[in-house]
Amino acid sequence: MSSTLTAYFSASGVTKRTAENLAQAAGADLYEIKPAVPYTQADLDWMDKKSRSSVEMNDLAFRPELADKDADIAAYDRILLGFPIWWYVAPTIINTFLESYDFTGKEIILFATSGGSGFGKTVQALAPSCPGAHIREGRILNGNPSVDALKKWVDTVL
Repeated sequence: MSSTLTAYFSASGVTKRTAENLAQAAGADLYEIKPAVPYTQADLDWMDKKSRSSVEMNDLAFRPELADKDADIAAYDRILLGFPIWWYVAPTIINTFLESYDFTGKEIILFATSGGSGFGKTVQALAPSCPGAHIREGRILNGNPSVDALKKWVDTVL
């Protein structure tokens, strides 16, 4: 078992591919953060103000339920935490994940995929969900970067 975990949420598969390559580049274990109710294409229609993702992101206190809570967070020192950027921050399911475990003393390095925006205030928005952890902005990883390309980044952050 590695001391690093790559945990990720992916609604459409884009972040999943990046997380898989990142875990390989870092020699990290991999864990998928899954919602209890998977998102459909209609749920992800950000142009529809009544779509599930729009409703959730308009209420940042909303916490989507997780499909499971079996990540062995205690076994890791460092977590590479990935997600798509929604409305300039992490989807609220990332807050659910962080609030479901004790991250005290852990280092959390964020990575994300995005259709056009950066991290914005994501670190500040997530920090209250993981008190006692050291959380920091990592990098936007668009374009399905290769394992070799990700190794270069991993070497600078781990």
